[in-house]
Amino acid sequence: MPATALRVELGWRSGPGVPDADASALLLVGGKVRSDDDFVFYNQPAHSSGAVRHEGKRDAGGRVTDTLLVDLTRVEPGIETVIVAASSDGGAFGRVPDLYIEVKDAANGTVAARFDSTGATSETAFVLGEFYRRQGAWKFRAVGQGYSSGLEGLATDYGITIDEPQHTASAPPAAAAPPVAPPPVTRPAAPPPAAPPAPAPAPPPVRLTKVTLTKAAPTVSLTKQGGTSGALHVNLNWQVRKQFSGWAAKLGRPAAMHADLDLDLCALYELTDGRKGVVQALGDAFGALHQPPFIHLDGDDRTGAVATGENLTVNLDHKHLFRRILVFVTIYEGARSFADLHATVTLQPQHGAPIDFSLDECTVPSTVCALALITNTGGGDLVVRREARYLVPERGVSPQRTVDHAYGWGMNWTPGRK
Repeated sequence: MPATALRVELGWRSGPGVPDADASALLLVGGKVRSDDDFVFYNQPAHSSGAVRHEGKRDAGGRVTDTLLVDLTRVEPGIETVIVAASSDGGAFGRVPDLYIEVKDAANGTVAARFDSTGATSETAFVLGEFYRRQGAWKFRAVGQGYSSGLEGLATDYGITIDEPQHTASAPPAAAAPPVAPPPVTRPAAPPPAAPPAPAPAPPPVRLTKVTLTKAAPTVSLTKQGGTSGALHVNLNWQVRKQFSGWAAKLGRPAAMHADLDLDLCALYELTDGRKGVVQALGDAFGALHQPPFIHLDGDDRTGAVATGENLTVNLDHKHLFRRILVFVTIYEGARSFADLHATVTLQPQHGAPIDFSLDECTVPSTVCALALITNTGGGDLVVRREARYLVPERGVSPQRTVDHAYGWGMNWTPGRK
């Protein structure tokens, strides 16, 4: 392997009844992780060393890829092996066609290795390949070891502690208490020796639960996922192809998308008292987390990385004050449409399972996309609905006004800059 940053793609062909799949990585010493922090997957998307990062999924015409970025120059000296694994969600790998893993140079896209996994039956997790050190250099080999116990079985095999679901059981009825005898007369006892200091609390185990929204199942209750309080973090990350073939190319025009692509994550909000507004970088309307609107935009990012990207935070401690929130994204500069842009949206409640979904391929000249609608049902619950809806502004109409009109917010808009 070239000692550089590598993009590792887990790929397959989607279709009716095909399970979803997820890429993951484990960093090993002597065949085991040093701690749960050495496990990189959808709920723990970046290693502390920066050596491995989960970049998320994209779907291009029914070909789905889930990507890891592995920077071999940043792997700590003690790490001997980096395992690349896959797990299925909703069925066994025997129902996942054209499963493969491909290792590319992240800088120029050159393919360094590829392994097509065939013959899967009832397996729900696979170790597909591994990077390993040999005589001062990094090598890669295909493995193809299957597990019928899913990601949990694979992870525990390498030393990961998994958070087990809690089950409650009724206690047996208490036996009748015997008659109380008078206490015996005893001499005063010597004071007990001082207790040793309490050990440091063990780190929380890894949680494997997640929710993926699709066209067939587009909604989820935050309450049912445990997201009833604390912060709800909304992250948008994206990847841009070097070669573009979207709607503009079909029309014989250049796509005009380049590395300086600037996307803005935004949110329209409506509170129960009737107040409405927008949170966005344009006009420095970054919002506030501990006062209305209880929504805050963390910053303005141009990289699209999972670890940073565009981030929005919603204060769920005040969820009863929200009527609805529409999270959307606009192109500020660097492109004339979302064509050839592959983006993933993740909503991570402070308490509860993460919710994620990918955007569909854009086939229209869109500069604004409605991502997710969060609605107060009136019973103290917030329901998240995947929108993934590309909108095409009319000539002279701003993206913000376009999404406002599509969802009936009824606000007055004036030009703004950032």
